[in-house]
Amino acid sequence: MARTPADLLTLTREGLYCPPGDFHVDPVRPVPRALITHGHADHARAGHGRVLATGETLRIMAVRYGEDFCETRQEARLGETIRVGEVDVRFAPAGHVLGSAQIVIEAGGTRIVVSGDYKRAPDPTCRPFEVVPCDVFITEATFGLPVFRHPDARDEVRRLLDSVRLFPERTHIVGAYSLGKAQRVMALLREEGFDAPIHLHGALEKLTDLYKREGIPLGETPKVAAADRPKLAGAVVLCPPSAIQDLWSRKFPDPVTAFASGWMRVRARARQKGVELPLVISDHSDWDDLCRTIVETGAGEVWVTHGQEDALVHWCASRGIAARPLHMLGYGDEEAETAQEETVKEETAKATAAGDAA
Repeated sequence: MARTPADLLTLTREGLYCPPGDFHVDPVRPVPRALITHGHADHARAGHGRVLATGETLRIMAVRYGEDFCETRQEARLGETIRVGEVDVRFAPAGHVLGSAQIVIEAGGTRIVVSGDYKRAPDPTCRPFEVVPCDVFITEATFGLPVFRHPDARDEVRRLLDSVRLFPERTHIVGAYSLGKAQRVMALLREEGFDAPIHLHGALEKLTDLYKREGIPLGETPKVAAADRPKLAGAVVLCPPSAIQDLWSRKFPDPVTAFASGWMRVRARARQKGVELPLVISDHSDWDDLCRTIVETGAGEVWVTHGQEDALVHWCASRGIAARPLHMLGYGDEEAETAQEETVKEETAKATAAGDAA
């Protein structure tokens, strides 16, 4: 029987729901059956009945929430088709973080791809994004404004290493999210030949150990002890973003504060957080890659979620692609929302200034 996109996916208060498969994708509340794209907390929550996800994502959830994070779990192997109710599902690499996947839902001649979060830039810590041709593509829009064009992450890491060489008497403290970003920065440092220990805030330790168990070479990553902080001149220290402004960071020798995030493109955000060395390193696609991916999927219809939805919807419409915002709640974090607002204000001010000058 032929199926329309609306037959396959609908929006409920728990999130995206597939009636013929009787499952939710990345639900924001506990549900009987959940398919999870990746391990970030806004997509992977504890308390579900059954969970289907990649093996890496299941192990990440166990580290974050405990082994009893759900009643039963099933590993999805990339590329393997699994029958769930009346639909076929399979997982394809998303390139976002370790274990991240797009979820392909197919029935009655209609194919929908739920991308979750994704990036097209190379990352030594996870499998690269795979374009899946589809009828409907559900895309994030975290950096869905033309102002967001990310530089090469390797160049940003080289800037960090240049600063380390320039200021050997200072500790470089890099704020990085604990899942994905921190490990990517470590791996890029190793690829650039940095072989000294990379010191870690305790909050990054468990997930970094998991990455190592999954075969990601990150080198020596000792946990920072309180007594060691005054002795770490010239060292690179990674911590959660919130810690770069805490008392914890002030015990290091004349620290250089850095923050690895796509939001460091927003100058006001870097100033607000007191960041001396902003590193524009993102695990999300920038504007160009969002647009390129939509075209490459060949999707005739695009659903846009969590981010700058309206700009991407307008871009699709200008190219004859049917698109609509989903306005899903519960995804992203306060920092992302604030940074988006600041970016819009900055760009509006620039446009106004340009108009006044014209």
